[in-house]
Amino acid sequence: MSASGQRPALGILLILLMAACFASMDSSIRYLGGFLPVLIILWARYSFQALTMAVWLGLQSLRGRTGQFRAAHPRFQLARGLLLLATSAMSFYGVQYMPVAEFTAINMLTPVLVTLLAALLLHERVSRLRWALVIGGFAGALIVIRPGSGLFGWAVLFPLAGALTYASFQILTAKLAALESPYTTHFYTGLTGALLLSVLLALLPLDLIGTLRAASAGQLGLLALIGLLGTLGHLLLILALGMAPTGTLMPFVYVQIGVAAFIGWLAFDHVPDSVAWLGMAVVSACGAASAWLNVRRAQREAASPVALDTIAD
Repeated sequence: MSASGQRPALGILLILLMAACFASMDSSIRYLGGFLPVLIILWARYSFQALTMAVWLGLQSLRGRTGQFRAAHPRFQLARGLLLLATSAMSFYGVQYMPVAEFTAINMLTPVLVTLLAALLLHERVSRLRWALVIGGFAGALIVIRPGSGLFGWAVLFPLAGALTYASFQILTAKLAALESPYTTHFYTGLTGALLLSVLLALLPLDLIGTLRAASAGQLGLLALIGLLGTLGHLLLILALGMAPTGTLMPFVYVQIGVAAFIGWLAFDHVPDSVAWLGMAVVSACGAASAWLNVRRAQREAASPVALDTIAD
């Protein structure tokens, strides 16, 4: 879209709606995990995405837009799907052991880790400012975690591992995203997760059909809502990127932390303490600044600016 055709206010609104979708999804996963196996919830989320995008692309094909299901780089789609599935697994299991707001803040170290991995794996030159933001981001995470306090224990490994796998996902996407339609990629991401989780469920002693039959109508409705929120959130991101520059949208992604804290207060009567708020503010500031610098670098190099997609759900 040309600069004259962009609508930044609408793009920001879509990003805020995206943040609400992901924060609501994470809180719903935390609640539903007390009744259904997390693996089944994860399977439902990816199956919903694969089915919804298959219908979407099918309708586009009926309108004469051929080739919607054709993947130009199948290995890229598979690798991307595997990395995002691993990231989602960390999120789905992690929110069972940590408050959603604190989990979200640590998980949003992704832009900082993108900088770190780019330096270590791709041998990119990193400025002193970007290194300072890397150090600041990790300092913020340590403030939230407070090692030795016993506050979260081993559960902090979930958001840290999720941020690492998602940073790897972003680096891969930055190299190849421009070669694929984002809608086609969204379909194959869902399909990869759904197929792999279906095989895993078949191998494990989990009765998928029996569990779904035993679930209440409310639980089944919440399961469908999780799939809808995850799929809709990423679609809102795609649409927002067509409305405004990534650098404009970037700061508003971190609204998800505040939304997660609000929902956590409503649903679980949990409010982060003042130290946690300080750590979350440091992570947000360093993460947003790192992502903005990553976007500027990508734009100078005419690469696909994917640093906005800091949310891994």
